[in-house]
Amino acid sequence: MLKPTVAPSTAERVRSACAHAEQAVLAMPGIDPTPISVHHVRQCGDAVIAVPTASMAAVLAGSSGENGAPAVLELTDHAPLPLREPVRALVWLRGWVRAVPTQALRALATEVAKDHPHPDLLDVGHSSTLLRVVINSAVVADSTGAESVCVDELRLAQPDPFCALESAWLQHMDADHADIIAQLARHLPPRLQTGAVHPLAIDRYGVTLRIEGHDGDHDFRLPFNAPADDIESLSRAVRTLAGCPFLNGLRRI
Repeated sequence: MLKPTVAPSTAERVRSACAHAEQAVLAMPGIDPTPISVHHVRQCGDAVIAVPTASMAAVLAGSSGENGAPAVLELTDHAPLPLREPVRALVWLRGWVRAVPTQALRALATEVAKDHPHPDLLDVGHSSTLLRVVINSAVVADSTGAESVCVDELRLAQPDPFCALESAWLQHMDADHADIIAQLARHLPPRLQTGAVHPLAIDRYGVTLRIEGHDGDHDFRLPFNAPADDIESLSRAVRTLAGCPFLNGLRRI
């Protein structure tokens, strides 16, 4: 009998971390890392990023020809709660960065905006320009270690279906549902039950808790009995895991 999946695949974790990441920098040989104002990983296997028009990254990409210049895009996923250690995950996307022709900038910005309507896209063609990072490989690192994934798996993966609502849910749980967090904490090993417990992540497969103890920070994952398919099943899975099936759990956000 096959065991149920208890966690997202590495490729799904990369896609979700990229979707959550508010901080990103582009590293290229010979220049200082360039802050990125907009980043979006497309299903075709590249990342579209916005950099200052006058930056060295834009200059190097523009003079590198069709093949592009080697680069690494680093993205940082921060927890939506004021934790002692706010970084949840780091992602490194390695590949080749290429310039986008001037006549194609607005069309590409419009395409990105359909999936990722970031206000800084309005600056494209003025103070910022778009570059494409053709991804060859990806690495994600968190408290469990680092794992790599090939670009073919990344193309097939999607972010977690609850990705866009996760931050609001975690903030709601931490602020208004100490009862549920306390019930979830009963699943922790005895050595982890003396620290301050916060909800660190939630996805269709389970909940991850952050325990801030005297000996450091520890993350512990609690899998659901079955993957959640919608908001109702996610709320039910959390309440069942907490052993409180009649509590209200997560509200609709």
